[in-house]
Amino acid sequence: MAPSSKQGNNHWVKLRKQVFRLTTFRGILSIIIFTVIWEICSWCEVPIIGNVPPPSAVLVALGKQLVSLAYWASWWNSFLRITIGFLIAQVLGIPLGLLMGVHRPTRELIYPVFEIMRPIPPLAWVPVAVIFWPTSELSIMFVTFLGAFFTVVLNIVGGATSIDTRYIRAAHSLGSSRGDIFWKIMLPATLPSIVVGMTVGMGITWAVVVAAEMISSLSGLGFLTWRAYVAGEYPLIVVGMMSIGIAGYVSSAMIRFIGGRMTPWLRTY
Repeated sequence: MAPSSKQGNNHWVKLRKQVFRLTTFRGILSIIIFTVIWEICSWCEVPIIGNVPPPSAVLVALGKQLVSLAYWASWWNSFLRITIGFLIAQVLGIPLGLLMGVHRPTRELIYPVFEIMRPIPPLAWVPVAVIFWPTSELSIMFVTFLGAFFTVVLNIVGGATSIDTRYIRAAHSLGSSRGDIFWKIMLPATLPSIVVGMTVGMGITWAVVVAAEMISSLSGLGFLTWRAYVAGEYPLIVVGMMSIGIAGYVSSAMIRFIGGRMTPWLRTY
C-alpha cells in the first residue's frame, strides 16, 4: 500500500507541475499577443486605440521609472495603505460576519443598518473621511477599510447561512457542543466564503485607494497616475495603470495562495 500511495502522490505532483507550466505559458502568450496587437493598432492609428501610447513608448517611460526612487516610494505608500486598511477590515469583518452568520438575533439587529450603509460607494465617504480624520493618510486608510469590510462581512454571512442544517442537527444528536459545531462544522464550511470575500475585497481596496490618492494625497500610485495626466505625460499614465494592475494582481494572488492552503479540499490540481 505504501509504494502505491507514494506513486499516486508523485503522479499528482507531476500533474500539478504540468498544469502550472501550461497555465503560465498561456498567460505569457496572451500578454505577448495583446502587446503586439496594441503596438500595431497604435502605429496604424486605429480609432480610439490609436490615441493610446504604443507599448514601445510605455516601455521607455517604465525604464525611467524603474530607476526612480519616487516610483518605488509610490508603490510602498499604496501598499502600506492597502495593507493597513485591509487587515483592519479582516480583523473586524471576519468575527462580525461569523457572529451574524451563526447568531440570528445579532444578524436581525445589525443587518438592517449594515444593508443601509453597504450600498454607499467607498469613494462617497472620501469627503466625510477628510473632514473627520485628522490626516489624509488616516482618511485614505479608512476609505480602504470600508472597501474591504462590507464585502468580507457579506460573503461570510452568506456562507454561514447557507450551511446545510442537517450537518448541525446530526452533530447535535451525537452530543456535540456548540463550540465543537462552530469549530468543526461552521468555520470550515465558511472558509471558502471568507477567502472569496478577501479576494474580492482586495480588488475593491485597490480601486478605492487609487481614487482616494487622486483626490486627497500627494503620494502613491494613484497620485502618480493623476500627476502624469495633469502634466500630459501619457506613457507615464499607462505605466501608472499597469503598476496598479500588477499590484492588484500580486495582492489577490497572495490571498488566493493563502486561501488554497486554508481550504486544500477545494483544490483540483
